[in-house]
Parts: sequence; C-alpha cells; structure tokens
Amino acid sequence: MSRQRHYRACHLCEAICGVVIETEGSEIVSIKGDKDDPLSRGHICPKAVALKDIHEDPDRLRSPVKKTGDGQWQEISWDEALDTTARALVDIHNAHGVHAIGAYLGNPSVHNYGMLTHQNNLFRHFRTNNRFSATSVDQLPHHLASLWLFGHKSLFPIPDIDRTDYFLMLGANPLASNGSLWTVPDVRKRIKALTARGGKLVVIDPRFTETAQLASEHHYITPGSDALLLTAILNTLFTENLADPGALADFTTGLDTVAAALVDFTPEFAAAHTGISADTTRRIARDLATAGAGICYGRMGVSTQAYGGLNQWLIQLINIATGNLDKEGGSLFTLPAVDQVSTTSPGGFARHHSRVRGLPEFDRELPASTMAEEITTPGEGQIRALFTGAGNPVLSTPNGRQLDEALEQLEFMVSLDPYINETTRHADIILPPTSPLEHDHYDIAFHTLAMRNTTRFSEPVFDKPEGSLHDWEIFSELGNRVAQLLGTEAQAAVPPDQIIDMGLQFGPYKDRGLNLAMLKENPSGIDLGELQPQLPQRLKTPDQMIHCDTPEPLADLARLREEFSRPHHGLLSLIGRRHVRSNNSWMHNHHRLMKGKGRCTLLMHPQDMQSRDISDGTEVTVSSRVGSLEVTVEASETMMPGVVSLPHGFGHNREGIRMGIARKHAGVSCNDITDELAVDALSGNAAVTGVLVSVAPAEWQCCELSVVLH
Repeated sequence: MSRQRHYRACHLCEAICGVVIETEGSEIVSIKGDKDDPLSRGHICPKAVALKDIHEDPDRLRSPVKKTGDGQWQEISWDEALDTTARALVDIHNAHGVHAIGAYLGNPSVHNYGMLTHQNNLFRHFRTNNRFSATSVDQLPHHLASLWLFGHKSLFPIPDIDRTDYFLMLGANPLASNGSLWTVPDVRKRIKALTARGGKLVVIDPRFTETAQLASEHHYITPGSDALLLTAILNTLFTENLADPGALADFTTGLDTVAAALVDFTPEFAAAHTGISADTTRRIARDLATAGAGICYGRMGVSTQAYGGLNQWLIQLINIATGNLDKEGGSLFTLPAVDQVSTTSPGGFARHHSRVRGLPEFDRELPASTMAEEITTPGEGQIRALFTGAGNPVLSTPNGRQLDEALEQLEFMVSLDPYINETTRHADIILPPTSPLEHDHYDIAFHTLAMRNTTRFSEPVFDKPEGSLHDWEIFSELGNRVAQLLGTEAQAAVPPDQIIDMGLQFGPYKDRGLNLAMLKENPSGIDLGELQPQLPQRLKTPDQMIHCDTPEPLADLARLREEFSRPHHGLLSLIGRRHVRSNNSWMHNHHRLMKGKGRCTLLMHPQDMQSRDISDGTEVTVSSRVGSLEVTVEASETMMPGVVSLPHGFGHNREGIRMGIARKHAGVSCNDITDELAVDALSGNAAVTGVLVSVAPAEWQCCELSVVLH
C-alpha cells in the first residue's frame, strides 16, 4: 500500500500551523510541520501530532446517542436523533416562548468553519435572548474595545512582532497558548529574533511565565491591578508631553478628555497597589514612547479581571497616544482573504440585559456567568431547553459546580459534541460530528488575527465515514426539521467550501483572481504579504474617526479608584495558567499530550507556604466564597508572593464521563472555586483572575470545618 501525503492546517489552536500528514490506507504514519507554509514556516507544537490521537480516539462518539431511563447511553439513528431533538425544542418553544431555549457555544466553534457558517441554519428559528458562549469568559473586553474605538467587534490590532523595537506584554503567555487573539506560530523564535536585533520584550505578569523567561524584563504585578498600571503609563505620556499620535492625529479625537480624566492616576498612586515602582512605570512609558516602533498588548490575564473592559480600552489608547497603532512594527490590522469585518455585523452592546442580574448582552450573547441562574430561576424567560455546541461550560465557566447542578433541572438538553464529557453527560441527545481529519477546513477567524496575511484551504485527509454528518450538516438537518414543525421555510444547505469560494472571489484580493481552486492548487497556502497601515479606510466607525473619549470606560474610572481602597485581609489571589499541550478542557484525552509530570498542581511561592505550614507536594484545601477543592501544592519561585496558580480545563473526575485518559489525569477544576458573581461591571466578562482564596493544609481545613459544624 502506497503512502499518500496530505497538506492542511492544524486548527487545534490559534497558531494554525501548516502540517504534512502521511497516510497508508486508513492509518496515519507521520505528522510533520509544513516548511512551505508562509505563516508557520515548518513549526508545529505537540498538539499537531495529536491529530492522530483525536482521529483514532476510541472514546470519540461515531454515532448519535440518547440517554435511557436508567442513565445509560444508547446508539440511535441520525433520523431518530434529529427528529427527537427538533420536536423537543419546538414543543418547549410553543409552550413557553422562544426565550425558554438557551444555547451555549464553546471555544472550538471557531476552530471548525462549518459551525461558523451554518449555525444560523438552526438558530434563526430561535431568536432567543438566552445565548451564551466562551467569549464572555475570555475575550469579550477585546471585542468591546474594538467596537468602541474602531467600529467593529472583530477589527483587532495585531502585534507586528517581526518588525517591532519594543513590546510591552501584559497578562499573556504566548509560548504556552500560541497566541491569544493573535495568530503567531513559532513565537519563541520570533521573540528571540526581536531581542537579537536589539529590541526589548517587557512582560508584566504575576508569574514568571515561559514567555517571561525569554523577556528582556519581567515585572510582577498584583492580580487585578493592571488597569492602574495602564492609567499610570498614560498619565506619564500626557504629563511629560510624550503623547504623539503621529499620522493618527487627523482622524483621532478625545485624547485631551482622556488626559484630564487620568490626572489623578499617577505612577505613585498605581505603585501602592500594583507592586511596580513609580520609577519603573515612568521608564516603561518613556521607552514605549521613544522606541522607533512599539507595541502594548494584553490578553487573558488582563481580559478576565474585574476591569477587563477598561484594560483593553486603555491598551489601545496607549498604542494610539504613542502613534504605534497602524504603524509598521506597532499594531496593525489584517486584511484577510475572506474578510469577516466587511461581511459581518459590527456587533452591539447592552441592547438587552439578563433576566436575573441585569447584565448586558454583547453581540446578542449574555455573559456565561449568568447561565446557571437563568436555568434555575422561575419566571417568564426561564431556560428550559439547552443546546450546547463544542463546549464544556461545567469546566470552563465560573462556579462550574452550580452549573453542573442546574443542568439537571432542564426539561431537555442536546449537545453537538464528539464526547461524553462533564457537560454533555447531562444531555438527552448527543450529536457527534466527523473528526477533524474527515472534513475540509478554512480558518475564517484566525486569518483575521494573523501576524501576516496568508490564506490556506485544508482538504480532508479521510473520506467522511458512511452514516456520519459534518457539523454544518447537523445544523442544516436540524434546522430543516425545526422549520417543518414551525411551518416556516427551510434554508438551503450550501456547503461551507462554496461560501469560502465566494468570499475569496469577492474579497480584498479578487484582483489577483483568488478563488478556492487556486488554494487547492497551493496546498501549503498563499502568502499575501506583511500587514500594512490601512487607516482610516479600514475603520468601521460611522465617520471613520477614532473617538478615544468613550463614555462607558471613562465613567468606569471612578469604580477603579474606589475599588482599590478595599483590604483583602491576607487572602491569596488565584490566577490560571496554560500549557502548550492543552487547549482549555478538550485536549486531555490523548496520551501523548498528557504524558510526563502531572501539571494540575497549585503553584505557590515558598514564602507563602512557610507562613501557612505547608510542605511541597502535600495536599492543600483551596477555598473561596463558592466552595473548596483539594489539590497537590507545588513550590515555585516563579510565583509572586501572595499569588497562587491553578491550570485551566481540568476536573475530569465527575461520574458518567467517557474519556478514559482524561479520567486518569483528572485533576481539579479551577472553576469550582471561581465566582459567578465576580464579573467586570463594564463588560459583563467573567472575572476569574485574582479570585481571593484561602489555602491551608487539607487536614487543617478538615479540622476547621469540623469545629464549625459542631
């Protein structure tokens, strides 16, 4: 049997590295980096090699299943699964109204283009207010800042790392995450190239991360205080007359208003809370302003705070005030071959609010932190049926235990997912799509985030198995059945590759004759060039101006000033962490990604351990307002004193899941102790960074609890 070679992008994370996969019949014999890929240049991480494990995973569902009366799972036909689901959704819709149906879409939704192109085939029938996604536990503040300043939720400035002189990075660890709202394969090599040419990388983080270890400078910062550092940097730029928007000045307004609002946010005021000296803050501001080209960039660590929305707005204001926005070596906007910014709605904010807590929607989605209470609180609009797609919110949203219990109260639940996991175990029906190697793919979202304009189409490695459906076919078939029951018109199911072909032909590179056939003739992708300045033409604001004096974050400055006067009474701050062999909760059932030393430990500074009589490698109890968990503690001088760290995505010890390898490496879920009431009041995003916790030897906690109970 001869070997066949297949070229595609690994779409398991944002880096979208090109891979070359060799097969013999139905067997994968090798997976290597594609040296001809213009974006990744041959680089891959361990996740790419695990594509083989995902495809071959015996725990992956191949057929629909339904839960029987005794809690077991039974394989059923696609017709039965889709008919049962459609009838249940329509019955609940007819009995209780459209808002009785909820929907949650997880992070992998943007990694499968069929879910992006076809989910509306179903959801157009259920225009419910109760829609949720992983966006509001991750990146919502970034979208909101882009909407306010640039006029579109997906118009993101991308760090031009290959040409910059000075890179200020806050709350980001791309060596572990491969970027975050920043598609940047082989970031290690790019950072080394930056410092080799005399540039500087300055990392601000409560942990001495993998990325910080390559940096020119690293500064610890008290979790949750980044907004104070950012306001102090801007204050310095304004008071020392360093603010100079340069070419941006002709289409930028409101910086004077911002300067006046920040007059009291001095480096001295910030230093009292951040742990970063006033002198250091001033030096960072001066270095950024005087660099030939500079970048200020912040991600997960600053987005998932009580001031996440303020943080992302301030970061963009720093780039504007230093003239580094829309500048080579600064932050630039992409021009992808299939341009979401030109073809999708700009988004909106606070057009309606959640029923129970009154939190604002963004882009027609409510904050995921409200999902449990919207299920359990009686009244009009209570969620009675739930659709989940490619998501595991029991592990990925705050107070996962509360949601875990709430899901049992639903009248009906259906999940589009290949696994019986911590969330889908509550479903009545699970609809599994084909494996990643059984369908074609185009990275709609990640080309929008890439540090270079490229385009690539991935054809399937294996034929679709008989009796299986792609995710887009599931949405279409289910939508057609719902339409029939509601007496409305069904929507034609145009395959997603045809949608991409049209996007290419009518996109920004139509003059080059770009189309799907051309991409298929160039399986390693096509290089469309470095990012270039595009403003003001690229702006989507009504007047093509950047208005820096955004009313909502300006008003939020008062909350920032007030909140940081509150004492913490000696509690520790909990932060998360990522690992290059993980992507949230969905990469833990594959041996080659889980081998080696266990990584679900609580990192803690030896100083904090000594003061609490805690020994390295022992079990400790970590407690917050919502609950507690027991985990092994690991001494680490990479941690800032007063800060502890748990990784995200573990907790595979719940009954009923069918993921054998994940159960062997169960760990604990950090979201069992994060607080659903802790949200960024400005954006509604979950505040899972800087959660206040107590840590004690497990036996101490038991004794303390015993005393309380008696």
